[in-house]
Amino acid sequence: MPSPPVPEPTAAARELSQFTREAMQCADASCGAVATLTGEGGDLRTTATHPDLTALLSVEMASGEGPTPAALDAGETVSAQDLLTEERWPDYRAVALDSGLRSSVTMPFSRDELDVTLSLYSFRPRAFGEGVQQSVHLLGEYFAEGLARDHSCRAALAEVDQLETALESRAVIDQACGIVMHVTEGDAREAFGILRRISQRTNRKLAEVADEVVRRRGRGLEAELRALAGASGRSPACSDEAVRTSARSR
Repeated sequence: MPSPPVPEPTAAARELSQFTREAMQCADASCGAVATLTGEGGDLRTTATHPDLTALLSVEMASGEGPTPAALDAGETVSAQDLLTEERWPDYRAVALDSGLRSSVTMPFSRDELDVTLSLYSFRPRAFGEGVQQSVHLLGEYFAEGLARDHSCRAALAEVDQLETALESRAVIDQACGIVMHVTEGDAREAFGILRRISQRTNRKLAEVADEVVRRRGRGLEAELRALAGASGRSPACSDEAVRTSARSR
């Protein structure tokens, strides 16, 4: 069963709301509209031009029956020409008729990992002819394409940020390894291993450990680093005690 509808936040909310208003302008007989957006996380976000339509969509999502689930499943437009004689979706039909609705049309638009639906409603039966549906469909395709483009752009920017962070962390780790190598007179692999052991023992990220080593330039950490490197020649138990003693002295 789909997730219950939740409001679409920030800029996407404005875009989704504007989409419903523009779609209504393409259909003179329309008395209201609902748009849904399902993202890659599976969360369903919605906008509606009237609270009654939000309640109507909730009935569809709760029962899994109605033009919106049907359009998403079929990947094509689903029309209800006259809800007075409609035999599908009895729960949806009852709530729609109670709100005075007589006809609806629901169109799905899919791009990448985004699914958009638009539903138009009317107080009149057979209100949405072929010409109206074509105009609204073109508008929906344009809207879905723009959403997908924005989504791809945000994903790319997030990846760039992650790469920049990773590069910055790598530079700090390399500097810390150089300091550890100088203190312990070991090689790069041993230095990295020491940093990793400190990270595991203190339950901190490796980059945080490296940043501390660089910030302190190794000062006050000599005993701990040498103990971990085994430079003192003492047993592992003695080395561990040295690490704890050094940590307490900070």
